[in-house]
Amino acid sequence: MRKDLIKVDISGMDREEWLHERRKGIGGSDAAAILGLTKWASPTSVYMDKLNLLPPQEDTEAMRVGRDLEQYVADRFTEKTGIKTRKCNFILKDPDYPFLHANIDRELVGMDAGLECKTASAFKTSIYEGGEFPDNYYCQCVHYLSVTQKPTWFLAVLVLGIGFKIYCLTRDMDYIAPEWCESCVYVEEDEISALRTSEIAFWKDYVELKSPPPLDGSEATTDALNAVQGDVEEDGVCDLMGCERLLDAFMHMCRDIDALEKEREKVKQALMQEMGSFTKGECEGFSVSYKPQKRQNFDYKAFKKANPSVDLSPYMKQSISRPLKISALK
Repeated sequence: MRKDLIKVDISGMDREEWLHERRKGIGGSDAAAILGLTKWASPTSVYMDKLNLLPPQEDTEAMRVGRDLEQYVADRFTEKTGIKTRKCNFILKDPDYPFLHANIDRELVGMDAGLECKTASAFKTSIYEGGEFPDNYYCQCVHYLSVTQKPTWFLAVLVLGIGFKIYCLTRDMDYIAPEWCESCVYVEEDEISALRTSEIAFWKDYVELKSPPPLDGSEATTDALNAVQGDVEEDGVCDLMGCERLLDAFMHMCRDIDALEKEREKVKQALMQEMGSFTKGECEGFSVSYKPQKRQNFDYKAFKKANPSVDLSPYMKQSISRPLKISALK
C-alpha cells in the first residue's frame, strides 16, 4: 500500500530558495552521479553541493534552453499522445526517507504516471538511435519511480532541429507500451531497490557524517575540488609529509603513460605508412579514416599589429585554473 508523500510547496520560492530546498536531499538529477554514470557530476561534487561547499553554478545556455523549452516539450508530448499534463508545484519527499525527493517536470492527467522533459543537442542524435537514451536520464526516471511510487514514467526528448522522441519506463511487467514510444523498459523492483539503497547509504555515510566519498578520478571531481579550495596561498609551503608514496606513484604513472603514448604513436605511424595516399582503409572488424582536415584560426598577434588602435579587451574571456605540477627534488 502506498504511503502519502511529503509535499513542499515551491510555487512561491525564488531560485535561491528552491536550490536551498533541493540541497536538503537527493533528487533525480543526483542519481546517476552517485552511481558514477554521468560525466557531468560525481559523488564528490554531489556531496559538496549538498553541504553548500560549491560556488553558485553558472547558468549555461543549455540550462536556459532546457528551462525555456520545458513547456514546449510537454505540449509536444500531449500533441503526440493525446495525454494532457500538469505542473507539479511541489518537491515530493519519500515518507520513510525524506531526504529522497523528486522535483518532477509533469504529472499526466488521468494516468498514474509522470513525465520528464528534456532537450538535446542536434550533435547527439546517435545517443537516441534504436530506442536508446542516456544512462543519466534512465537513473533520473528510476529515481522518480522509487520516490513517487508510480508504476510508469515517460521521458520526452526534443533533439533540437532533428526530432521528438518519447520513451517509457515501467515497473509493471504487464504494461503494453503505446505505439508512439520509441522503446519501453521494464524496471525490476530489485533495480529500484538497489538505487534506493545506494542513495540512502550515500546520504547517511557521507552527507550526514560530513565525510567525503572516495575520490574517483573523474573530471567532475577534479573540477569540484578546484572550486572549493578558496583563496590561494601565494606564500608559504604546504607540508606534504606522509604523501611520499602518492607522489612516487604519480611519477611512476607519468613515466608509464609517456612510454605507452610513444608506443601508441609508433602504431599510428605504421598505419599511416601503410595507408599512404589513401583516405580510407578497411579490414575485418575495423575502418580507418586518414583524411586531410583544414582549420582556420584567428591570428591575434597579426590582427593587433595591423589594427593597433582597436581595443580587443572587451572580447577577451578570462579563465582561471590551478594545474597540479609535480617534479622530483634533486
